Amino acid sequence: MTYILYGDTGSGAFCVEAALAEAGAPLEFRPVSLERGEQTSESFLALSPSGKIPALQLPEGGIVTETAALLILIAERHPEANLLPAPGRPQRAQALRWIAFMASEIYPIVEIADYPERFVADHKGAAVLKQSAKKRIRDRLLIVEATAAGPWFLGENFSALDIYAAMFSRWREAREGGWREEFLPKICAIAAALFERPALQPVWEKYFPNG
Repeated sequence: MTYILYGDTGSGAFCVEAALAEAGAPLEFRPVSLERGEQTSESFLALSPSGKIPALQLPEGGIVTETAALLILIAERHPEANLLPAPGRPQRAQALRWIAFMASEIYPIVEIADYPERFVADHKGAAVLKQSAKKRIRDRLLIVEATAAGPWFLGENFSALDIYAAMFSRWREAREGGWREEFLPKICAIAAALFERPALQPVWEKYFPNG
């Protein structure tokens, strides 16, 4: 049975598609263009009332949103993919901790940095907010970088945390001015290793054609 993923190549749909690719799960991708505002269309809001993407339709029916929740859900539904340490293992707690950290401390701030006018009406205030949000994202990414054990986030074994952290390093706030190469060497190494995984290479090229 097939999952249906609603998303945009500039969104967190990367994480979901990458996790499903690692699991070898059949997937149909249905684009929802952020540029054209399709996430606010009546048809999409009927599926995801918050207008959030990615949204995943499960094979048995039902829509699930929230990227962090989807990573954990896919890991639970496909334990053979080893996307997260097994329940009861010490690393499981750390995996859940850092997924939650990135979901709460980085992801919401990306919207502020990308669309400051949604939060501040005047042009000058929006510009100031944008810079503040960009700095906060980078500060939080430095925490993630310092925590990553190497060669993968949790040490010797690949996990969904690697997918999640690498995604944030590809987005504009980390990418501009070569910042990530200077300050996120471990996450950049993780991203390079992800690209070498056979299941992930086509997904990476789809979402990040420029590397």
